[in-house]
Amino acid sequence: MRRVLVRAARLSPGVATFAGLVVVFLALIVATDGAGGGLVAWLPLFLMATAATLWLGRRRRHTGRIQLKWLLPVAAAAALTITVCIPTVPTHRRYPTDLPFVAVEHWRLATGSRVAVYHYPPAPGSPRRLNPLVYLHGGPIRGISLLDHAFLRLLARQGYDVYAYEQAGGGRSDLLPMAQYTIDRLVTDLGAFIDRLGHGQVDVLGFSSGAIVLTRGLANPGLAARVHRAIIAEPGPMDGPTARVDGHPGRPSARGIAPGPAGPRSTYTPRYGVAFGLMRLGLLGLDNSLIGQSEAANAFTAADLGSDTASAYCAPDAHRIPAEDSPQNFSFNAAASLRVQQTLRDSPSLAPQLRLSRTPALLMIAECSAQIRQWETTVLATDPAIERTQYMPNVGHHMWNGLDDNNQRAATVITAFLEDQPGPLPNYPTRTDIPAFLQDRR
Repeated sequence: MRRVLVRAARLSPGVATFAGLVVVFLALIVATDGAGGGLVAWLPLFLMATAATLWLGRRRRHTGRIQLKWLLPVAAAAALTITVCIPTVPTHRRYPTDLPFVAVEHWRLATGSRVAVYHYPPAPGSPRRLNPLVYLHGGPIRGISLLDHAFLRLLARQGYDVYAYEQAGGGRSDLLPMAQYTIDRLVTDLGAFIDRLGHGQVDVLGFSSGAIVLTRGLANPGLAARVHRAIIAEPGPMDGPTARVDGHPGRPSARGIAPGPAGPRSTYTPRYGVAFGLMRLGLLGLDNSLIGQSEAANAFTAADLGSDTASAYCAPDAHRIPAEDSPQNFSFNAAASLRVQQTLRDSPSLAPQLRLSRTPALLMIAECSAQIRQWETTVLATDPAIERTQYMPNVGHHMWNGLDDNNQRAATVITAFLEDQPGPLPNYPTRTDIPAFLQDRR
């Protein structure tokens, strides 16, 4: 034990020096906002490391040289921190490759956004539906997953003229300046897309953050007038006050049970681990000089989402979670997503406007949702035009996930509402059911 303590005492100055230099480097990154790709922070660190090496070796000057044991921790700190300054992915935007089963078009909207658009026309011989169906994906600011594309094709086979677009900054859509990523911009882009479509009123299916965009659109009389029917599927918080509500999720999800996601993680490399971590903590600006928006979007991988994917599935499905996307199609602009979420949290109450909504709406709630229940029940309690709620058993947040008959069940619920037919499930919870629904932790 004495020998171990002696060795630890000998190592401690070097370890403390290494840790101290790394902390100083991170502080300089924050102070300079990553200027020069991190080099502005690294240069003074290198000078400090050199000075630290000389100081640590000053008691050994009689030997005529600095001992290696003093040099190693300083050199290691300098080597580790310089890796934060070296890009390992292209710094210009690298878009996902084209999909083999659907063509992508690029539309310039009246807002200035240039978005990637996908069109699934009704299958030949299927009953033709009156209104086009527009899909708003989740994220926000990510690509449409292959699982979602499969579900859109299913809806097209049932006669729907399906259009989907990726929000500006996500997927194959062009980037925006960071300051332009706001929740209000996503709503105005929806209105501009409907206008650009030019088919009059449309039905809209919004999922997750797309459901937030749709809900906020329904509170805008001008936009709501262009929506024939609305499906609000698994919405997040609709405004700042709702985002600050304490609550609980639905029945247990696969979070913490499912195996860790496969594939490389950008956050395991020093450059992107530091950048994304500091941005997430709010210590580094989202439009920082350490990594540009293009590089950040290129670097982020599906595995970086960690347990977020597992949280979209029920606990019994933990060991059979499907691959939602391919590396070639996956795209997530994490910095832009955080920016949109910030503007949502800072937004005032939407309730006064939403109470005036008259667009017929359906609310879809998943049994194993990881969403806070109070986010969903707030929409139900506030929007008087929600005609029915469908509580989807045995599915998590990603209700159309390709498992069992989940896609068909979700499609049946959507079709019944759009065709004004009785729902396949009980209308539950209703507004009067909300207190009991929350108390039972459904």
